[in-house]
Amino acid sequence: MKFASPSLAALFLLAEPQAASAQLAGEPFIHDPSTITYSDGRWWTFGTRGGGLVSEDGWTWASGGERPGGGVAPDVIKLGDRFYVAYAVGGGGMNGGHASNVKVMWTKSLDPKSPDFGYHDVGIVASTNGLEPADAIDPAFLLAEGRLWLSYGTYYGYIRMLELDPNTGDKMPGSQPVDVAIDMEATALMHRDGWYYLLGTHGTCCDGPNSSYNIRVGRSRSPTGPFVDNMGVPLLKGGGKLVVAGRGRQYGPGHFGLLDLGDGVEKFSMHYESDLDRGGRSVLGILPLLWKDGWPVAGENLPAGTYEIQSERGGGALELAVDFVRMPFDARRSFFAKPGDPVGPIPDQTLAENRVSWPEGAIEVDLGDYMMRAHQLWTIAPAEGAGGAFGAPYYKILIAGTERALAVGPEGSVQAVPAFTGAAEQLWRIDQLTDGSYRIQPKAQADSKHPKALVAIGRSTPALMPFDPASDAGRWTFQRP
Repeated sequence: MKFASPSLAALFLLAEPQAASAQLAGEPFIHDPSTITYSDGRWWTFGTRGGGLVSEDGWTWASGGERPGGGVAPDVIKLGDRFYVAYAVGGGGMNGGHASNVKVMWTKSLDPKSPDFGYHDVGIVASTNGLEPADAIDPAFLLAEGRLWLSYGTYYGYIRMLELDPNTGDKMPGSQPVDVAIDMEATALMHRDGWYYLLGTHGTCCDGPNSSYNIRVGRSRSPTGPFVDNMGVPLLKGGGKLVVAGRGRQYGPGHFGLLDLGDGVEKFSMHYESDLDRGGRSVLGILPLLWKDGWPVAGENLPAGTYEIQSERGGGALELAVDFVRMPFDARRSFFAKPGDPVGPIPDQTLAENRVSWPEGAIEVDLGDYMMRAHQLWTIAPAEGAGGAFGAPYYKILIAGTERALAVGPEGSVQAVPAFTGAAEQLWRIDQLTDGSYRIQPKAQADSKHPKALVAIGRSTPALMPFDPASDAGRWTFQRP
């Protein structure tokens, strides 16, 4: 039996957007993760009780790393040739009530197999006695404008800020803790455009699918406050603008950690209190970080679906470089129609009608004015089993309704090959940038130290070239038809 080719409208219905996979691969089980840090060719994060995770690519994670001292909620920062680790012992309302100490130690490598691995104690930098309205746990570092800061605290009283010595990691002589927020815990710090951002976790934790953790933020021109949210509510009065809450079957995000990958790509790590697809366990999560009107907010991995891929440079649509196929239309009759003449819908051009001009082999790709034609529509989805990078899966990008796949061609050209095979040349990394647009990079890179991205050369030609974060040429948006 021969089936008619579906219309474009039918293709849209068949390819309704779905959420891209938010689950990192491997066994990313962790609670209270530290800021993800690069050491000895791999990525590391550490959690409560001394364990941690390690990854080659930021997508597939496994148990790894060693951190003596146990305790809870560590953070890591690299200063010079040393990695400083802060962690808390006691507190949290558990065995020792709210009497707690924040300790700091350092090592020159996070890899236990490295000859530079080995922790050295700095000592106690903050403490609480269990009676005062604060709890010295959940530390977080920030190095900004040449000064090193540490935030700490929980719902039990105040969040506090303390200055440390960036040369030693120890408490700066004469520095005294300053109260900067209430009603939060698991804080983190960022500095951008002269603003200091204090992020903290609101809600409840440690109860799997019943946890309501969410991350909120306030900002100040000074690292010691006063911090206020976007509505002017001080964090000392419980304020906080939402950065990220739960999504889908992963929720309870807490313990923010900035991951600046350069070239306008910023991401952040956290743990989800509960992954319902993994028995409700706490897991590592990584999402894009956007900036809107001076405030950080969570982005998203591109949802699977059918899209026009639009260039931010000139507004052109990525398309097969094929002859234009006209839709039947009587222009004279339309122009001379009378107001009362009957009207009716014009059917979409079908895939079969559009592809009459397509050659059989590989087809070059160019940019053109978007006209909702089949050669301009791409179905995008995570490529099963292909892995990913830094929290996002590798994608396959196909002409909608076909197996024709976007690929790197000879000498770095861009083309659409007849069938998707899963080869590296047909896999694409799609990273959301801080303004909400996207960078598109092939997995296959001739020079991994100088990776190339899909860039619009003028208004009509896409090419693989180094990405320039100061230009719109390498920025793309995905428009749903």
